[in-house]
Amino acid sequence: MNSDMERRIDEADLPFRTRADLKTSLAGREITEEQFDRILEMIFSEYQKTRIEPCEAVGIVAAQSIGEPGTQMTMRTFHYAGVAEINVTLGLPRLIEIMDARREPSTPTMAVYLLDDWAYNRDRAREVSWQIEAAPLHEFGDITIDMENMQVVVQLNKMVCDRRKIAVEDIIEIAPKKIRDRRHFRDFEAEGDARKAIITFTPKNRESYQNLFQLAEHVRHVIVQGIDDIERVVVRKEGGEYILYTEGSNLKGVFQVEGVDTTRTRSNNISEIADVLGIEAGRNAIIQEALSTLNEQGISVDVRHIMLVADMMCMDGEVKQIGRHGIAGEKESVLSRAAFEVTVNHLLDAAIASEVDELNGVIENVIVGQPIQLGTGDVKLIAKPLKLKNLGES
Repeated sequence: MNSDMERRIDEADLPFRTRADLKTSLAGREITEEQFDRILEMIFSEYQKTRIEPCEAVGIVAAQSIGEPGTQMTMRTFHYAGVAEINVTLGLPRLIEIMDARREPSTPTMAVYLLDDWAYNRDRAREVSWQIEAAPLHEFGDITIDMENMQVVVQLNKMVCDRRKIAVEDIIEIAPKKIRDRRHFRDFEAEGDARKAIITFTPKNRESYQNLFQLAEHVRHVIVQGIDDIERVVVRKEGGEYILYTEGSNLKGVFQVEGVDTTRTRSNNISEIADVLGIEAGRNAIIQEALSTLNEQGISVDVRHIMLVADMMCMDGEVKQIGRHGIAGEKESVLSRAAFEVTVNHLLDAAIASEVDELNGVIENVIVGQPIQLGTGDVKLIAKPLKLKNLGES
């Protein structure tokens, strides 16, 4: 392909992505002018066919295109092959979660990709997983309740600490702080001896056995290594590289771990993605999650329908649900809001506020029984031609 052909592609009235793909596919190929003209002609023809008609009811078509196949979806939970402990909600429940813009999915999970130095070395990938997976204190040693002295004694195992790359001093410092900050329990005092690898916890009220056992429970389950929200990490080898799959999601925490590839790591928690990476990333996550949920069930939906829904959900700079607490409940039209849910409340509020319905949308025009303003119904007569009076009647 010569420079003149490249120039013609750049000047063509086509979407940027189409022009870029065309350049890539023709790069390095020897083609004649006639062949190039024929290719351009076919691409223009296909592009014209894919464009929608003016006044097309795109919202209704998108809703039908997603809603109808959605009725064929199963309600099952997917288990990773050979990994019984991590499961992911799929099918109709997952699609409902996405459209409802839930703050927390029922099974939050992440796929953590690693940088080259870590991705192809199992030991280094395992080290990253230890930095991510929440590890309670009881995994690092023996915890005993000394009822005579009213204390909880933790005897740390130095071999376990060395294997998991965490210093005894760090555990002695982190454990009491985490119990106070994250577990909100403050009625105790702590003392550590790094040389003997012992931490002693003493309740302030030394008369109460209930306080002692309550303190022991907090000590046993306090997270001293990893990220609190991530309960489990599984290392799997795919395509030659190691990928970490997590049960639980915390993007901000995972991004701070050395060795994590932040450009490829993804979560299924859409609200968290929007909060951490911005609304555009949230929009892309909605498209990706909805499309993969439908494709996993063998259902093919044109991506543009899902893109339209994602655009509507993210239009105001935050992820909103489709339902009455989001898009449907914030429509301009009173009748449209009333037609969806809690009819009386909407009509009553609108009457008190003296709201006016302009009858511009589909729903409100159907309710009042007049043609909807889409397709041929969008054409209006601006002026009637004047009839010339018969000169003989004047």
